Amino acid sequence: MLRALFVTSSLTYGGAENNSIALMNRLADRGHECHAAYIKDDHSLLNRVRLRSASAVRCLAAERFLDTSALAELAALIANVQPSVIVSANPYPLLYAVVAKSLARTRPRMVVTYHSTRLLGPKEHIQMLCYRPLFWTADCAIFVCERQRRHWVRRGVLAKRNVVIHNGVDIDEFSDASTFEQRAAVRRGLAFGDSDFVIGAVGGLREKNNQVQLVDAVHRLRSIGLPARVLLIGDGPMRPQIEARARERGVARDVAITGFASDVRPWVTACDVVAVCGTTEAMSLAALEAMALSRPVLHSDVGSAAEIIDAGYNGFLFPANDTAAFVACLRQLVDPSVRRAVGARARAAVERRFSERRMIERYENLLIDLTTSSDDRRTPNRRIMSAGGAAPRLEGTNGNP
Repeated sequence: MLRALFVTSSLTYGGAENNSIALMNRLADRGHECHAAYIKDDHSLLNRVRLRSASAVRCLAAERFLDTSALAELAALIANVQPSVIVSANPYPLLYAVVAKSLARTRPRMVVTYHSTRLLGPKEHIQMLCYRPLFWTADCAIFVCERQRRHWVRRGVLAKRNVVIHNGVDIDEFSDASTFEQRAAVRRGLAFGDSDFVIGAVGGLREKNNQVQLVDAVHRLRSIGLPARVLLIGDGPMRPQIEARARERGVARDVAITGFASDVRPWVTACDVVAVCGTTEAMSLAALEAMALSRPVLHSDVGSAAEIIDAGYNGFLFPANDTAAFVACLRQLVDPSVRRAVGARARAAVERRFSERRMIERYENLLIDLTTSSDDRRTPNRRIMSAGGAAPRLEGTNGNP
């Protein structure tokens, strides 16, 4: 049995947080002892954590980037729980876990899951220079797609063992059981018609998610006579700019924004297709959820897009920021029969390769292997493994593959 401690920056909405919560919940369901600690007092997802007791979740309430009292509390938690493995979601929690482990004078295995690819500014580049040595001390780094792993390994961001485990989605929870009447009711509430071609997008309205491109796309489609509408499922700081672009393009009535949605399923099932237009993306959970709901996904060719989508078969790919190519893909999905066929193949791909159960099993097997292996098995330099358990291959013993 594993005794695992999960450390996250917060328990708010985000890919790393959702992944960590799903992982700790499912491992606890399988009989493993799981504990959680989150650094910042932001806990909008706390009600989703289903561990055996409320005391298994600890808020460190850090008020500064490196808060000594929060570090001391995490060290005391580690000393008390004596975890066999600490799983940190992204580099910042890894920093806390490494320092607290040293203070607690314990030797659990150290694992970091990494969910990003692009560093957005000078501050993040400087931070990564500081985080990189922490990765080198970790027993294992888990990346969410192969393209992301290659990107970071080339830049020296790697652990003793480096593994790809794709994100997964609960295929029972995300199953399209909606009726025509339910779908029509959601559309009526948005002032959308049954015959409108509705393009959805799920996620925070942020610059990197590039939802402005959807406004430009719907403008082009309507200019050639197609009844295109946009449904943005989420909210965020880019909302004023998106609304301004819609007014500028004359499509303000054709762009709807739901605001924050705790359950995206009714909104997604009201859409004909779902688009992921981001300029940086490791592995989009929103894309997998839409595919599980049998919706064709159009994805900018970044991150894991080509690993989850067979272009033209179960979805479409287009170059990031290329609105003309994006619109060309959308035009292929105007025909409802094409949408149904692509959507069915998208659902089948998720069932086969990207289910949450498959993801959990891979994590469980990896963590058990790490915690039961002897010290001499922990030392191979920069070992790279596939998520499917293929034989490891060395990519250089000096950290420069």
